[in-house]
Amino acid sequence: MPQPVFLLRQDVIEAENLMARHGREAGLEAAERAEHSRNQGNHINFCRWRQIERLIQMMHSTEVDGTRH
Repeated sequence: MPQPVFLLRQDVIEAENLMARHGREAGLEAAERAEHSRNQGNHINFCRWRQIERLIQMMHSTEVDGTRH
């Protein structure tokens, strides 16, 4: 799984909020938001939502895949 890159603390907060509201479907919600941004021509928010989607996948994972720094 690609490792997410976080530039803003708000991204982590947004991932937590989506997980609280949507549970296991939070990643799908982030993917839909990314798709919407892409369709609007907003590549910045598209990339941001994709990173949030990856973070949600990582947070839901029960497997250890390396160290986090």
